[in-house]
Amino acid sequence: MNREKKLNLTAYILLIFGSIMMLFPFLWMLFTSFKTVPETTMIPPTLLPNDFSNMAAYNQATASLPFLSLYFNTISMIFWRIVTALLFSSMAGYAFAKINFPFKKILFALVVSQLMFPAQIYILPQYEMIARLGMADTIFALVFPGLVSAFGTFFLRQAYMGIPDDLIAATKIDGCNHFRAFLSVAAPLTKTPMAALSVFTALFAYGDLMWPLIVNTKTNMLTLSSGLSTLRGQFSVNYPNLMAGSVLAMIPMIIIYLIFQRQFIEGIALTGTKS
Repeated sequence: MNREKKLNLTAYILLIFGSIMMLFPFLWMLFTSFKTVPETTMIPPTLLPNDFSNMAAYNQATASLPFLSLYFNTISMIFWRIVTALLFSSMAGYAFAKINFPFKKILFALVVSQLMFPAQIYILPQYEMIARLGMADTIFALVFPGLVSAFGTFFLRQAYMGIPDDLIAATKIDGCNHFRAFLSVAAPLTKTPMAALSVFTALFAYGDLMWPLIVNTKTNMLTLSSGLSTLRGQFSVNYPNLMAGSVLAMIPMIIIYLIFQRQFIEGIALTGTKS
């Protein structure tokens, strides 16, 4: 075996080992959802349940939480955050990449500076705005923090900077203004980065735990991530029940990943090379 084959074999072994390490928590979660409570406290712990047909944990999870409402709230929040992120971030990204206007660099620095601060510092002013609007316990309250995305603006600006300036100049010769050039030329050329931004936005929205718990107090207005937190007891944890709820909560993101995995990978490759 030559040196190149040895290196390839070593790389494959490391990748397989890494894949197993990544998949193991998900397998543990899945197998635990079929266990009984005594099985989860056994020492030494066991990976496989005694009975894979044991659906008691799933029955308890669905009885404890209105999963249909949680699915609807989560999907609605993800959908509208994606729509607003693509709409506003694409226009802002194009402006910062292709239009010269006063204080352009300063304004872009202000947008990017938002990425330097944790999202938690915005919770109080955002909640006060929602409370004054009287929109608590609504879908709009869930979508509100994602109406404007600094990350999306930066992300799509990188994509628009990859479009040759001569192409935009050619549209002006044909009598197009910047808005027409954006709709007819720039936006169609950035479909893959927009798909990648959609995936990122969906992931961020799905993992948002604190904001839904703060702004929506009714159980039927929670999202999947915030709803799962209510399955955890104060003094003890029913692990099969919690794991069953987690499995049910993963379904939307698994579907999104299976549909958009190619756009996700291509978007990162295409938008991470231009500055």
